[in-house]
Amino acid sequence: MDYIKKPMGIEVKSFEIIGEEMGPHSFNERELSIIKRVIHTTADFEYKDITYIREGAIDAAGNLLKQGIKIYTDTKMAMSGMNKRALEKLGCEVVCYVSDEDVTIDAKKRGITRSMAGVEKAVEEGIQFYVFGNAPTALFRLKELMLEGKADVKFVLGAPIGFVGAAESKEEIEKMDIPMITVRGRKGGSTVAASIVNALMYLNVDRN
Repeated sequence: MDYIKKPMGIEVKSFEIIGEEMGPHSFNERELSIIKRVIHTTADFEYKDITYIREGAIDAAGNLLKQGIKIYTDTKMAMSGMNKRALEKLGCEVVCYVSDEDVTIDAKKRGITRSMAGVEKAVEEGIQFYVFGNAPTALFRLKELMLEGKADVKFVLGAPIGFVGAAESKEEIEKMDIPMITVRGRKGGSTVAASIVNALMYLNVDRN
């Protein structure tokens, strides 16, 4: 059988098909690279309509990534989906605290989600780059901490998925005047979040 075997060849062909099928849009080149990667990950063209990229967000994220910052994410799945070679080239580290023993104990003691306790730990550490693919409660809590003046957030990627609080958490974070990318509505997820981070990294590193 004749089929494409090289990984990069498959990706290039996929992006060509996406470009042909996604129809009219108003994205610039960098925005389009993000949208295409999300569609490539999900095979869902609706993401071109529900992905919100705030003006200046791509530059803000890129500037942080090039500083070799620590990225906080709410799931191990999102962390595992981020390209390790690109992270290494940028000197970035990704952390997820939801399974940490101290976070688990704190969450149980206070009757909150581990995702909330995890984001509190990240804020205490001074992390400025946040990626959410699963937990609306973490996104809600981050906004509360920002309003309390406790969180120095420079970029947020909000893509929680689900039926309880997912859409609302993204609506709430969008009220904050900070650089962000969100996936509006119920859709999103850890793979989507990771794909957006990867797209942002690929704009700032050579993949060869």
